[in-house]
Amino acid sequence: MTAAAAVVTAGLLAGCSSDDSDSARDEEFRHTYCSALGSWQQEKSEAPGTDGFGGYTVVAAAKRLNREGLDREGSHILDDTAMAVGGDTAAEGRAVSYCDDSGYETLMKAG
Repeated sequence: MTAAAAVVTAGLLAGCSSDDSDSARDEEFRHTYCSALGSWQQEKSEAPGTDGFGGYTVVAAAKRLNREGLDREGSHILDDTAMAVGGDTAAEGRAVSYCDDSGYETLMKAG
Protein backbone atom coordinates (compact mmCIF):
# COMPACT_ATOMS: atom_id res chain seq x y z
CA MET A 1 0.00 0.00 0.00
CA THR A 2 2.84 2.39 0.82
CA ALA A 3 4.49 1.81 -2.56
CA ALA A 4 1.22 2.56 -4.34
CA ALA A 5 0.81 5.79 -2.37
CA ALA A 6 4.35 6.80 -3.29
CA VAL A 7 3.65 6.18 -6.98
CA VAL A 8 0.45 8.25 -6.85
CA THR A 9 2.24 11.08 -5.02
CA ALA A 10 5.12 11.03 -7.50
CA GLY A 11 2.63 11.17 -10.37
CA LEU A 12 0.83 14.13 -8.86
CA LEU A 13 4.08 15.99 -8.26
CA ALA A 14 5.25 15.31 -11.79
CA GLY A 15 1.96 16.67 -13.10
CA CYS A 16 2.33 19.86 -11.07
CA SER A 17 5.85 20.55 -12.29
CA SER A 18 4.74 19.93 -15.86
CA ASP A 19 1.94 22.48 -15.47
CA ASP A 20 4.43 25.02 -14.13
CA SER A 21 6.77 24.54 -17.10
CA ASP A 22 3.85 24.79 -19.54
CA SER A 23 2.85 28.08 -17.93
CA ALA A 24 6.41 29.41 -18.19
CA ARG A 25 6.58 28.23 -21.79
CA ASP A 26 3.24 29.90 -22.58
CA GLU A 27 4.48 33.15 -21.04
CA GLU A 28 7.66 32.89 -23.10
CA PHE A 29 5.57 32.53 -26.28
CA ARG A 30 3.47 35.57 -25.29
CA HIS A 31 6.56 37.61 -24.47
CA THR A 32 8.16 36.67 -27.79
CA TYR A 33 5.00 37.68 -29.66
CA CYS A 34 4.61 40.99 -27.84
CA SER A 35 8.30 41.81 -28.30
CA ALA A 36 7.98 41.12 -32.01
CA LEU A 37 4.80 43.20 -32.23
CA GLY A 38 6.47 46.13 -30.46
CA SER A 39 9.53 45.88 -32.72
CA TRP A 40 7.32 45.79 -35.80
CA GLN A 41 5.45 48.88 -34.57
CA GLN A 42 8.75 50.68 -34.05
CA GLU A 43 10.02 49.63 -37.48
CA LYS A 44 6.77 50.77 -39.07
CA SER A 45 6.95 54.19 -37.41
CA GLU A 46 10.58 54.71 -38.45
CA ALA A 47 10.10 53.65 -42.07
CA PRO A 48 6.42 54.06 -43.03
CA GLY A 49 5.30 52.11 -46.06
CA THR A 50 8.03 49.51 -45.86
CA ASP A 51 7.35 45.82 -45.45
CA GLY A 52 10.33 44.90 -43.34
CA PHE A 53 11.41 41.70 -41.68
CA GLY A 54 9.48 42.64 -38.54
CA GLY A 55 6.14 41.86 -40.20
CA TYR A 56 7.26 38.33 -40.95
CA THR A 57 8.60 37.88 -37.42
CA VAL A 58 5.41 39.02 -35.69
CA VAL A 59 3.20 36.84 -37.91
CA ALA A 60 5.45 33.83 -37.20
CA ALA A 61 5.12 34.51 -33.45
CA ALA A 62 1.33 34.82 -33.83
CA LYS A 63 1.26 31.45 -35.61
CA ARG A 64 2.91 29.87 -32.58
CA LEU A 65 0.36 31.45 -30.21
CA ASN A 66 -2.45 30.23 -32.45
CA ARG A 67 -0.98 26.72 -32.69
CA GLU A 68 -0.58 26.54 -28.90
CA GLY A 69 -4.14 27.81 -28.31
CA LEU A 70 -2.94 30.90 -26.45
CA ASP A 71 -5.53 33.35 -27.76
CA ARG A 72 -7.30 35.31 -25.04
CA GLU A 73 -11.09 35.13 -24.78
CA GLY A 74 -12.56 36.65 -27.92
CA SER A 75 -9.19 37.26 -29.61
CA HIS A 76 -8.10 35.84 -32.92
CA ILE A 77 -4.45 36.71 -32.62
CA LEU A 78 -3.23 35.23 -35.90
CA ASP A 79 -5.96 36.88 -37.99
CA ASP A 80 -5.56 40.19 -36.16
CA THR A 81 -1.79 40.14 -36.59
CA ALA A 82 -1.93 39.33 -40.29
CA MET A 83 -4.47 42.10 -40.86
CA ALA A 84 -2.39 44.54 -38.78
CA VAL A 85 0.73 43.85 -40.83
CA GLY A 86 -1.44 44.43 -43.90
CA GLY A 87 -2.32 47.91 -42.62
CA ASP A 88 -5.54 47.39 -40.63
CA THR A 89 -5.20 49.76 -37.66
CA ALA A 90 -8.23 48.28 -35.84
CA ALA A 91 -6.63 44.82 -36.02
CA GLU A 92 -3.37 46.32 -34.76
CA GLY A 93 -5.29 47.74 -31.81
CA ARG A 94 -6.70 44.31 -31.02
CA ALA A 95 -3.22 42.76 -31.18
CA VAL A 96 -1.90 45.46 -28.86
CA SER A 97 -4.80 44.81 -26.49
CA TYR A 98 -3.80 41.14 -26.40
CA CYS A 99 -0.34 42.16 -25.22
CA ASP A 100 -1.76 44.67 -22.75
CA ASP A 101 -4.02 41.97 -21.29
CA SER A 102 -1.04 39.59 -21.13
CA GLY A 103 0.97 42.08 -19.06
CA TYR A 104 3.34 43.22 -21.80
CA GLU A 105 1.96 46.71 -22.39
CA THR A 106 5.40 48.25 -21.93
CA LEU A 107 6.63 46.47 -25.05
CA MET A 108 4.09 48.27 -27.23
CA LYS A 109 4.74 51.53 -29.05
CA ALA A 110 3.14 54.34 -27.07
CA GLY A 111 0.38 56.25 -28.79
